[in-house]
Amino acid sequence: MALMSVTSCVKDLEREPITDVTSASIFANFANYPNALAKLYGGLAMGGQVSGDGANYPDSDINGINGGFSQYTRLMYTMQEISTDEAVIGWNDGNLHTIHKMTWDASNEFIAALYYRIYTEIAFCNEFLRNMTDEKLASNGITGDNLTQAKYMRAEARFLRAQSYYHALDLFGNVPFVKEDYLPGSVNPPQRIERAALFNFVESELLACVNDMKAPKSNDYGRADQAAAWSLLARLYLNAEVYTGTQRNNDCITYCNKVIGAGYSIKPNYGSLFLADNNLNNPEAIFSVNFDGVNTQTNGGTTYLVHAAVGGSMAASDFGVNGGWSGIRTTKAFVEKFPASGADKRGNFYTNGQNLEINDLGSFTDGYAFIKFKNIKSDGSPGADKNWVEADIPLYRLADIYLMYAEATLRGGNGNLATAVNYVNELRQRAYGNTSGNVTSINLDFILDERARELSWELTRRTDLIRFGRFTTGDYLWPWKGNVKDGKAVESFRNLYPIPAKDIVANPNLVQNLGY
Repeated sequence: MALMSVTSCVKDLEREPITDVTSASIFANFANYPNALAKLYGGLAMGGQVSGDGANYPDSDINGINGGFSQYTRLMYTMQEISTDEAVIGWNDGNLHTIHKMTWDASNEFIAALYYRIYTEIAFCNEFLRNMTDEKLASNGITGDNLTQAKYMRAEARFLRAQSYYHALDLFGNVPFVKEDYLPGSVNPPQRIERAALFNFVESELLACVNDMKAPKSNDYGRADQAAAWSLLARLYLNAEVYTGTQRNNDCITYCNKVIGAGYSIKPNYGSLFLADNNLNNPEAIFSVNFDGVNTQTNGGTTYLVHAAVGGSMAASDFGVNGGWSGIRTTKAFVEKFPASGADKRGNFYTNGQNLEINDLGSFTDGYAFIKFKNIKSDGSPGADKNWVEADIPLYRLADIYLMYAEATLRGGNGNLATAVNYVNELRQRAYGNTSGNVTSINLDFILDERARELSWELTRRTDLIRFGRFTTGDYLWPWKGNVKDGKAVESFRNLYPIPAKDIVANPNLVQNLGY
């Protein structure tokens, strides 16, 4: 189900579709539906059509950038983590270095790659949904249990599209908007949607599709169910004031409670959440992007997060891989959120030969290395392949839901503060191995730091800092923020990334974000 290249505004948003003849043949047979749906999930995991994603189009999905660089979660990590206190990167590929320095502009190819990756996923979903209407299902003779399963798949496609539009909403603000009724190749370029209106669309889509999704924990692992939609709704509502100017903390708590009541539980060992077999015996996982050493051989995903985090004197074999890429590590601002005693096991830093201070962003040994994901299984054996990492990336897990509940309660929502403290302490007891890290009271500053400790490198940090007014301001600084060693405030317009310059040129309906 390969789709064509990204070359102009319309094609950037809606890549050339499979032909009507091809669509008709694919969707006429229900046996093809699981593979068609897999393409939507694969859009989150792979950067191209071949092992290693492909260096160039058409092997890679996105024209103009290496397929490995363009993989969805790798780009999300770049924009959500490398731009913050949690990560720096030592490579000088193109304009990558400007992300942590917060000096990017509208011609940045990595920002453009994420924008086009998001809209490629939306295009995949739209193509699927065009062929899954009640009318088309009836005309294709889809009945009985096949019809029931097809409707579940359709709801999942709506969820995946809403999730990508949420990313567009969060990262870019006012963006192009296309649904399945917008046909690729249309003479008229896509319309622009205001951020608050896109919030309303994402909310309404999630509220509509959740009723048609499988119940929590009843779908195949790695496929979205009702709890995934509830989790995204909770995240949407927690950030509602940023997106719309209006707090929705009560709604955040409502959907946190739905997830909490759905039978998930905290996995006893924190480190095992990020191992090569984290798909097994994981009662905390709600929805993840899945990887394995055979079927998802990507240079993004956890292959990137493991290889790129290994360098200096670190032994690659300790991480189940065949070598390190000497790229990402962390800042002292993040290190200092953990007790120096090492009692909090979430602060898993590699310090041998590493400097706490970052004098040279390009030197891997400047900045402590941070150990998060591994290509090692719970029994100590390596993953199936020492190059392609098998650990899955959690997009939503119960610990995040606990912390969202606590924060929304502190922000005035109708949660219970004692319950919130209990949720926080459940996480801290896992991190410390006992009750020595327990707290008796919490405030918002504590929650922001606790989110860093618990959810580090899980693609939420930039959004969290913006919600707390700490991303661009001088209220919180970290090394090389603003391209200054000790950090400095940057312009507030950097709370949004720019619409790629070439899309502004190609589509007269678009308006560049303020400041770019």
